[in-house]
Amino acid sequence: MNEIIFLAGDWPVRTIDALIGFGALVVILLLVIAVVIARSGRRGAELAMANAIRADELEERLSQVLHAQSEAAGRADAMTQALAGRQADMARAVNERLDSVTHRVGQSMEHSTRNTMESLRALHERLGIIDNAHKNLTDLTTQVTTLRDVLANKQSRGAFGQARMEAIVQDGLPKGAYEFQFTLSTGKRPDCVVFLPDQRPLCIDAKFPLEAMTALHDARTDEEKRIATQRLRGDVMKHVSDIADKYLVAGETQEMALMFVPSESVYAEIHDGFDDVIQKAYRARVVLVSPSLLMLAIQVMQQIMKDARMRDAADQIRTEVIKLGDDLGRLRDRVLKLQKHFADANEDVRQVLISADKIEKRAGRIEELDFSKTDAPEGPHLVATGAAELFPRKLQAGE
Repeated sequence: MNEIIFLAGDWPVRTIDALIGFGALVVILLLVIAVVIARSGRRGAELAMANAIRADELEERLSQVLHAQSEAAGRADAMTQALAGRQADMARAVNERLDSVTHRVGQSMEHSTRNTMESLRALHERLGIIDNAHKNLTDLTTQVTTLRDVLANKQSRGAFGQARMEAIVQDGLPKGAYEFQFTLSTGKRPDCVVFLPDQRPLCIDAKFPLEAMTALHDARTDEEKRIATQRLRGDVMKHVSDIADKYLVAGETQEMALMFVPSESVYAEIHDGFDDVIQKAYRARVVLVSPSLLMLAIQVMQQIMKDARMRDAADQIRTEVIKLGDDLGRLRDRVLKLQKHFADANEDVRQVLISADKIEKRAGRIEELDFSKTDAPEGPHLVATGAAELFPRKLQAGE
């Protein structure tokens, strides 16, 4: 019984100690079980009481739920009735809105239809205008084709340039200041001459070598362009030389002649790409002009002629100015006389007003039969007896 079973640290545990510990453990377990049983009984009673209280609460809540359910049913019925009324009102409002919308849609469709018809009518008119424009374009194409055919012929092209040059000259200068196909002393006949104040004509030539320019435009390769450029430069310089030889006559014509290029684009291309030709023409006293430059030159010539006519008429203008000065002096003398007459007339009017005032005063005294006051006479008066005392026999000057 005193045998050592195991060691707990340094403390030896014997059999009797183990039995005693086991018995104590059993007693403790029994005590614990008894306490648990007692507590469980008390808890059962408490649970039964709690369940009874919960049952009462559940019953009360159930009654409350039933009451709330009945109230919810009443509210649901009221809400159903309200919703039915609202639905009827909404249906009526929707019908009214639909009627209004239908009316507006009808008006809008009618307005849109009217606008569409107006747009279609305007479109029809525009289409008519487009048709007319197409016809005009067709006619213009025909005219351009005809013009191209005209320009393709050298004689027709010369006539075209001549007609354009003549139109510019006729529009800018008065008759007698120019002449077409004028014959010089050498027998040459330039297309147009303009007579400047010194009576020496300025010659204008309307022909231009256009074939080389056309070849330059039609050139595709560099070699073709080079050949066309050389040809254009040679043709223009040859024409410049011909103008200088034919139309520049010393002592008879002006020292410069004009070579008319009937196209602005051709003139611009020559001026930009062939500056050496332009400079050589200047040195040869031949000036290349386009239609706009010719118009400007004609306006300058017109001003020069006007200035020359004014110089020629300077003596006549001086005589007229002197006469104008004499007329102005006579006008001044007459104005002074008229001023004197006005002054005399104003003085006479003043004297008449004075006399009228005196007559008015005497008439007032006669009306009041007041003879105590008399006006001092401004001159001698002849007074008679009786009625003659009331009225003077004669009014003197200033009364």
